Amino acid sequence: MDIDDEENMSSSSTDVKENRNMDNVPPKDGSVQNTGEGSQLSNGGGSSSRKRPLEEGSNGHSKFRPKKRKKTPGPVLPKNALMQLNEIKPGLQYKLLSQTGPVHAPIFVMAVEVNGQVFEGSGPTKKKAKLHAAEKALRSFVQFPNASEAHLAMGRTLSVNTDFTSDQADFPDTLFNGFETPVQTDNSFYLGSNGDGSYSSSIDYSLSSSTVAGSLIQSPLPTPSPYPSTSGKNPVMILNELRPGLKYEFLSESGESHAKNFVMAVAVDGQTFEGSGRNKKLAKARAAQSALASLFNMHLDQTPSRQPIPSEGLQLHLPQVLADAVARLVVDKFSDLTDNFTSPHARRKVLAGIVMTTGTDVKDAQVISVSTGTKCINGEYMSDRGLALNDCHAEIISRRCLLKFLYTQLELFVSNKEDQQKSIFIKSERGGFKLKENVQFHLYISTSPCGDARIFSPHEAAQEDQGDRHPNRKARGQLRTKIESGEGTIPVRSTTTIQTWDGVLQGERLLTMSCSDKIARWNVLGIQGSLLSLFVEPIYFSSIILGSLYHGDHLSRAVYQRIAEIEDLPPLYTLNRPLLSGISNAEARQPGKAPNFSVNWTVGDTGLEVINATTGKDEMGRASRLCKHALYSRWMRIHAKLSSSLRSKILKPNLYHDTKQVATKYQTAKECLFKAFLKAGLGAWVEKPIEQDQFSLTV
Repeated sequence: MDIDDEENMSSSSTDVKENRNMDNVPPKDGSVQNTGEGSQLSNGGGSSSRKRPLEEGSNGHSKFRPKKRKKTPGPVLPKNALMQLNEIKPGLQYKLLSQTGPVHAPIFVMAVEVNGQVFEGSGPTKKKAKLHAAEKALRSFVQFPNASEAHLAMGRTLSVNTDFTSDQADFPDTLFNGFETPVQTDNSFYLGSNGDGSYSSSIDYSLSSSTVAGSLIQSPLPTPSPYPSTSGKNPVMILNELRPGLKYEFLSESGESHAKNFVMAVAVDGQTFEGSGRNKKLAKARAAQSALASLFNMHLDQTPSRQPIPSEGLQLHLPQVLADAVARLVVDKFSDLTDNFTSPHARRKVLAGIVMTTGTDVKDAQVISVSTGTKCINGEYMSDRGLALNDCHAEIISRRCLLKFLYTQLELFVSNKEDQQKSIFIKSERGGFKLKENVQFHLYISTSPCGDARIFSPHEAAQEDQGDRHPNRKARGQLRTKIESGEGTIPVRSTTTIQTWDGVLQGERLLTMSCSDKIARWNVLGIQGSLLSLFVEPIYFSSIILGSLYHGDHLSRAVYQRIAEIEDLPPLYTLNRPLLSGISNAEARQPGKAPNFSVNWTVGDTGLEVINATTGKDEMGRASRLCKHALYSRWMRIHAKLSSSLRSKILKPNLYHDTKQVATKYQTAKECLFKAFLKAGLGAWVEKPIEQDQFSLTV
């Protein structure tokens, strides 16, 4: 029975009609109009209240309709075409073109105009006709493989230079995404069903620069896929339709007991594709998706929040291939260092690491550092001799490990001619040193960095996520500080906060800038720091890869977009925009309380160093090999041999603080960074008490 047919029903059936979900629950042919008999039946106590309508039983006798059980909340139902089209193009007007057919079976024709093109739909009711018209309009956009191209086709543009502090949104809340959400029968099959992002690419990692550059540029006029509809099908099914009889091979199993990772491979048309996942079924689906993307250009996961954001610089690797390889290398190295995660020091909340590549083949990548940790030093343990680590968050420790590695590479250069060739540095025509061509560093963090990147990314990006729905709220982009003896971050005060040595020692909480803010700082000042900038040109990360909670919009805002208006940077300094990516097999959330220790390892070390995050030293009270004092000692040794190669001249280095101030271009760039945060209304950078840098090595 159609909706319009029911308009002649008695008023007692109106409630039933209005509450029926037309799209999902079709009317039953066996239903009858409510008659007066219903009001004659007693309700236990003879109440005259209105009863539920009667319906015919299978044996023809009248009976009460069974009371419906209260349904438990299930998955969110996919939005119908009308809703999706209204989100993309609000305020569309639907017009009735005609009504034909007999009174008991009318045919309505409705039309809607979208960007000058008229789409018609017909149906037994006006609502169904509107739905069909909307479906046709949507179908005309499916040819566009990503959100931005569909928006352009529909006359909508997205602003790249978004003002993250303004309350006036300059682009719509909901970004364009896929139009038909498949009804998922088995979540483990579907792309991104456990928030894992997009999937691993071909196992053949060797790529020439020209090939990669070409593959990352989208054609301006994409053509509709000639392949059958993928709606509701998992990648294995789709690939089997295109290439029947494929055999999947189990390659490996790795990872901690609560976060297993399986790798499966499939050979298609002479090429081998692999995929990884928390179970073999998911790994097969990802291997199949990899083949579909490479051979048939079918990208099934178009969730905006999960897409990698390419870097502005040299692209030597396909983003997802690189991200998955970097993550696997860091986790495998951590496994080696902790006896396959059995060591008590394998316990962690966050794992980070830095990987170096020296060309287009990620098989030649080398793990430079591995670290864990989520805590900061307690104020009473601060050292005025540079002997304690202030910040033991994993990504901060990994970057300190990288500093240690860079000193080793400089030492190689000054030792002898043979070792000079092994160094990653070459002499710069501008004075000092620079990295050899194609040497790149990639930062891996097992979850989003604390602060602005994580505060708005508490969960994995779901299939229906359309990006940040409120990009212009005041809280977006704010500088935040970690708190002493705890986890989490708080926004900086609106006025400049000056921390004093005696104040902190007397119990005032020591504030440390969040990891999101420090990474943004590295994207301007470089990862080499002020001391090394006296020897080498700025070095920037080529990619930042997250093992979980990757949201492209939040991460890009946190690590560079919020300071896009930075001005007057000195020569060689820039706002670095690295590749941002999640991984195919998102890491499981680490259960339990965060340990109070942090571990670190740098290439060349014999094993892990374990640091008590509260004291910033090891359990015996000894200074870390990464502390300021240790790194300054190495700087002094190199300075003794390379004083003629300094990019800025220094007469007689003494105090650690004074030596850092000699790097004038670095200090100028730092002032530009702090001004950019203030100008954007994001707060003032909080620095540590100056007394902790007033030490010399003679003490």
